[in-house]
Amino acid sequence: MKTLLLATASLAAIAAVSASAHAADLGARPYSQAPAYAPYAAPIYNWTGFYIGGHLGGAFAGSNAFNGLVLSDYSARLMGGVQAGADWQFHPNVVVGVEGQYSWLGNNALNAIFPTGLVYNNNQRAIASITGRIGYTWGPGLVYVNGGYAYSDNRETLTLGGVNVPFLLSDNHTNGYTVGAGLEYMFAPNWSAKAEYQYYNFGDARFLAPAALVPFGSFHNDEHTIKAGINYRFNLGGQAVARY
Repeated sequence: MKTLLLATASLAAIAAVSASAHAADLGARPYSQAPAYAPYAAPIYNWTGFYIGGHLGGAFAGSNAFNGLVLSDYSARLMGGVQAGADWQFHPNVVVGVEGQYSWLGNNALNAIFPTGLVYNNNQRAIASITGRIGYTWGPGLVYVNGGYAYSDNRETLTLGGVNVPFLLSDNHTNGYTVGAGLEYMFAPNWSAKAEYQYYNFGDARFLAPAALVPFGSFHNDEHTIKAGINYRFNLGGQAVARY
């Protein structure tokens, strides 16, 4: 019995020593970190830079009359054109810029038929502007007001029985001013869309010749326009990214 107990104890001791040696051969268990998560990327919108684009809309003539003699047609016309400009975001919420715009107008024939039989026609083929603007931005959105110089491309005629008659106006109502307001939204890197109202005023003019039309006084030429457009922006990626 003693012999059996001694043998059993000897085997247990040998097994313990063998297990310790095997654990030492395996080495220390490596430490593993928790998986790292990708940082959150928050867009920072940048309005500074140059841009080009196009627009479509409608033009609506204002009150056009020769002292009560209403012109025969001043209905809405389709307009479409191009624009180019530059913006500078000098404050987190303030943007200033300058823009040049040219818009072709659909068929427009403003006529005045006088009691003398003379017919005046003004075909306004295009309007253009160079404006400054200032706006408030909240990231991808921008609301702004603008104003500046306006130009009207007019083709005017005076006829009697279909024959052209020489005439002279006190003002060619080609040069004027424009004011407006709009909303622009940066919907993708380098791309923005806008909606804009703009008023154009080209002043008053009156006939200086022929003498038969002088008593009819002056007439006024202005336009109300509504436009929607899209711009491609040449800034640094359209929007920067801040990582947290």
